[in-house]
Amino acid sequence: MESFINKNIVDNKRKELSIASVSTASIREITKLINELEAATGESFIRMEMGVPGIEPTQAAIEAEIAALHRGVASKYPNIEGVPELKVEMPRFVKNFIGVDVPASCCVPSVGSMQGGMAAFLVTTRCHEGRDVSLFIDPGFPVQKTQMQTLGLKYETFDVFNYRGEKLRDKLETYLLKGDIASIIYSNPNNPSWISFTEKELKIIAELADKYDVIAIEDLAYFGMDFRTDISTSGQPPYQPSVANYTDNFVLLISSSKAFSYAGQRIGFVAYSEKLGKRRFPALKRNFMFDEFSRTMIFGALYALSSGVTHSVQYGFAAMLKAANDGTYNFIEHIKIYGEKAQIMKKLFTDNGFYIVYDNDEGRPLADGFYFTVAYPGLDGEELLSELLYYGISAISLGTTGSDCTQGLRACTSLIRMDQMSALEERLKLFHQHHTS
Repeated sequence: MESFINKNIVDNKRKELSIASVSTASIREITKLINELEAATGESFIRMEMGVPGIEPTQAAIEAEIAALHRGVASKYPNIEGVPELKVEMPRFVKNFIGVDVPASCCVPSVGSMQGGMAAFLVTTRCHEGRDVSLFIDPGFPVQKTQMQTLGLKYETFDVFNYRGEKLRDKLETYLLKGDIASIIYSNPNNPSWISFTEKELKIIAELADKYDVIAIEDLAYFGMDFRTDISTSGQPPYQPSVANYTDNFVLLISSSKAFSYAGQRIGFVAYSEKLGKRRFPALKRNFMFDEFSRTMIFGALYALSSGVTHSVQYGFAAMLKAANDGTYNFIEHIKIYGEKAQIMKKLFTDNGFYIVYDNDEGRPLADGFYFTVAYPGLDGEELLSELLYYGISAISLGTTGSDCTQGLRACTSLIRMDQMSALEERLKLFHQHHTS
């Protein structure tokens, strides 16, 4: 039975790139493999491996950035705490779309939420003597584990699949009772599973953060992208669900990459409560010049990592946030296409023998959005991804994300065009025909 892509070409290219196992290969390795396969075969893959935004950003941001460059900001170092315009708009955004008051002094631009996360990992693991382990609620963004390894930091993980609702409390406490956990890290909506924690679950995380004095690091890279609830009206509920509503022990990582389609400019911001920002942790002085959390985050970690975010980009981001805050730019409407594509794609997969791995939030059907997860009966993640490559379809294995569901794959909707849906359907039908016993 012939597949869509010549198997010998796929196998030889994998050998050339020393990719013995696609289920353990990084996202970038899979991307390089697909790039070379497309060049070698002349065929376009259905590319679901990389979470790259596929929508043009608002013109207001681009114009503001260009104007800033014309004013000569490229020759000047930016204020590490943020340019004045951005300092105004960051706390406004948190208030208008999360419903939480955070002072401007506790909102700091970062080089994407990845850098904000790295700074948070550096600081939170040093706040207390003997408490230097981070706990990931998985599945999660694989590169955050890479950051931990790069920094030489310790972490533990568990897959939340079987621990939703009240079960989450008991599971978290099995780790927190050890007394060495410094922070709890998760994304919401979640990369890769696209689960979203319920208000009940966020309250549980908050209550335990207070009980055990740990810091919840909430990665909001996919801000507002649970399209089951429209949070797009500035200053009015419903808001983006967040642990920040229930505890002061939080650090929020807010990105411009997906919700605002500004990924190439590498900017986001970190926000934390005033109470946490002013808190003093004597143990911080082992590694930093300061013991106050906020000063350590800004002038210790973020300064050491980049000495500030690119000057002109801050003005572009400020204009974008201002438009959202003022209600003149509906950034949620702008990105709903991801949910529309997910709905179509999930049906194409399930119509052809696949099933959705992570499929509900405490009994509520999962949202359609940037990611979804699929598996095929009888094939583990390595086998499934290897086979799909022969049919011109790429994804990544859930095994690389901390998921226990190693038979599944994460699929991203962003790079798939609507005019490719018929090609996806054709390839999935052929795959299903060849794998039906």
